[in-house]
Amino acid sequence: MKAVITVIGKDMVGILARLSGICAEKNANVIEVTQSVMQDMFAMIMLVDVSKLNCDFAQLQESLIKEGDALGLSVHAMHEDLFNSMHTI
Repeated sequence: MKAVITVIGKDMVGILARLSGICAEKNANVIEVTQSVMQDMFAMIMLVDVSKLNCDFAQLQESLIKEGDALGLSVHAMHEDLFNSMHTI
């Protein structure tokens, strides 16, 4: 099972490291990352394998959101199937 994590906010050093560190702590394997910096705005999408999480998915979401809040970033995490359903016409 996979999940999509989106991150938007002001660019700063260490965003990828901090959020991927949380994924590693929760045993979510980062499969793919795409990120862009437009002027001083940061945007990132991560695809992570959550099939071997050592916690509930809700706990991973909460940890990522909490870290995002601390960094002044908007962070969303959702299961890949929900993400795909939301973006299908």
